[in-house]
Amino acid sequence: MILAEFSKYLQSRKDEITDGKTSATKILCDWIRFVIYKNPKNHVDKIIHRELMLAENPLGDYLIVGKSDSGRVLANALFNYAQSYEHYIMSRWLLDKKPDDFTEK
Repeated sequence: MILAEFSKYLQSRKDEITDGKTSATKILCDWIRFVIYKNPKNHVDKIIHRELMLAENPLGDYLIVGKSDSGRVLANALFNYAQSYEHYIMSRWLLDKKPDDFTEK
């Protein structure tokens, strides 16, 4: 349920990953921040509010913290999903590339 919601958000920003503008983990932090800063309206929002916390440093980097053991499992699952999706997108992007595409001309 939670992975499905995150997956929809991640797929909507797929082009940003292939263009090199952002990474899937940054998109994950954006999604968590978006969910945390709004009033919870469904079960996914309520679970994210209850289980996860997001900390930001002055440079704009984020740290996802689970508030409990189940929150840590959730944070780990979301992070692993984001990484695997990014690897999938990049492997699909590389399919039609040749070694000469990466040499300086």
